[in-house]
Amino acid sequence: MSRLPSSCAILCIALFLTACSTPGTDRVRPGPGPGPRPLIAVMGAYGPELAANDAAFADSATNVKIEQVNGLEFRHIRFAGHDLLLFPSGVSMVNAAMNTQLAIDRFHVTHVLFAGIAGGINPERHIGDVVIPERWHHHSEAAYLNPTPDGKGHVIPKYFSAPHENFGFIFPDHVWAIRDGMDKPERQAFFAADPGLLDIAREAVRRAPRMEFRGRVAQVHVGGDGIAGPVFMDNREYRRWAFRVWKAECLDMESTAIAQVCWANRVPFLIIRSLSDLAGGQEGVNDADFTEGPVAQHASAILREVVRAMPAGR
Repeated sequence: MSRLPSSCAILCIALFLTACSTPGTDRVRPGPGPGPRPLIAVMGAYGPELAANDAAFADSATNVKIEQVNGLEFRHIRFAGHDLLLFPSGVSMVNAAMNTQLAIDRFHVTHVLFAGIAGGINPERHIGDVVIPERWHHHSEAAYLNPTPDGKGHVIPKYFSAPHENFGFIFPDHVWAIRDGMDKPERQAFFAADPGLLDIAREAVRRAPRMEFRGRVAQVHVGGDGIAGPVFMDNREYRRWAFRVWKAECLDMESTAIAQVCWANRVPFLIIRSLSDLAGGQEGVNDADFTEGPVAQHASAILREVVRAMPAGR
């Protein structure tokens, strides 16, 4: 029996050892697979929102498993016949997009739900109210342009076709995005919440507990538009302009990023926002520091009823 050349023998041994070794979890990210059960992702951005979500499910949830990934804690719980995956989106657009995609890649996520606070843009809404928009827009995708020499306009690049009224030198734009089934990226004006989840929300609102804030009964509105961008917005002129352009119910720092990731992955989503402030429409200091805790509970209370109303297996 002939012997292999030494170089071939070494190569075969190396390949055998590589095949037998277990790669580190930091280098391998399993995609969505069969898993033990499908999971409904339940997200909040930061402390007050996460605490409100925890409290909403604390009375009858069963803890199943906790996993740490990229420094984030993912908690699998069972509630009202559903398997939920609770985790933070993180604050602002990049964190929200990154962590939503991480959850979709690693776990068998079938739906994405989010509950948190936002600034109210619609002048008919009040602090403590809850809004559940059906469309989410980027307000900070934009071209920042120079004025013309005469000061009567702006120098518009040839590539740019403004879809909206500008705010001074800020010209908002749509975002370019692509997903399976498309040949190339296309401009997306908005990302739509799942119609079925919106119907469930409309039904769930009827069973929601009475919520009050500062002596006023909070109202819940399903439908309309929301906007998001990486900006803590506290300016009344921008607020007026944003409502004029998008007729937005609210403005926050995560929702459209989450919506875009869900759109790209074809995962149904629903985002619930309670109004902690008026995004600059108030006089004096913004209310958010004083309202974020109790107001976050309103969004989480609606979220709980949405989960309860979802059919088994969803």
